[in-house]
Amino acid sequence: MAKPIIYTKPVLITKLKEISAMGFVPSARKGNHGGIGNTLEDLLGIKENNLPIPNASEWELKAQRINSTSLTTLFHIEPSPRAICFVPQVLLPLYGWLHQEDGKKYPRGEMSFRQTIHGNSRSDRGFKVIIDRKEQKIMISFDSKSVNPKHKEWLKLVKKRVGLGELSPQPYWGFDDLEHKAGTKLLNTFYAQAEVEVRRKKEFYHYIKVMMLQKFSFGGFLKALEEGKILVDFDARTGHNHGTKFRMRQDCLPMLYKKTKIIL
Repeated sequence: MAKPIIYTKPVLITKLKEISAMGFVPSARKGNHGGIGNTLEDLLGIKENNLPIPNASEWELKAQRINSTSLTTLFHIEPSPRAICFVPQVLLPLYGWLHQEDGKKYPRGEMSFRQTIHGNSRSDRGFKVIIDRKEQKIMISFDSKSVNPKHKEWLKLVKKRVGLGELSPQPYWGFDDLEHKAGTKLLNTFYAQAEVEVRRKKEFYHYIKVMMLQKFSFGGFLKALEEGKILVDFDARTGHNHGTKFRMRQDCLPMLYKKTKIIL
């Protein structure tokens, strides 16, 4: 049995520089999904999501493509008040709309509530993330006056069901709960970014940027939420709640750490 590889931070940094110097390397996956991280792990000779640094178990390796517009899920966490299941019991029946597969893929009457929102501006259905530092809460707000006219028929239904005032009660996450959740997910990280080329339908990666990110910053997390770099994603339908997710734009990960060191 091969002896497991153990990296010190200086040796890992040297190895990442060597990988960068290789230029474009083929994806280690037959399909391209997830290939960018798996390929880097294979080049380092390590198992998935396992960065073997002595006395530093809370380190991980993240790899992302440069200039991607896709969102990365940070974690799932449902809002309070916990006495009710807010998304399926309030947002879906009172603020939902007919699912596009209503009466087709799903039974007739299937409702949907899908919103990806943040603190920088309201969605076209009037929803926004509000950060209340005094109360130490992140809340979801609804403003009927901000709803795009294309949703006027939906707004009439909302008025009939519950009225056009603010959400009451407002769903929220307490700072302490959210800081703990994020802090357990956002560990110290070696963060690599790669250029991507597609040749004969196969992806090739050139790892050109590497940063060492240390000590999660909840202040940075709140700032990213306010600036629309982190988003809250609701995805529920009558038959299933896919869970409430906090998701991140690809370029904002360094904002979430107190210490950033550029390696490449």
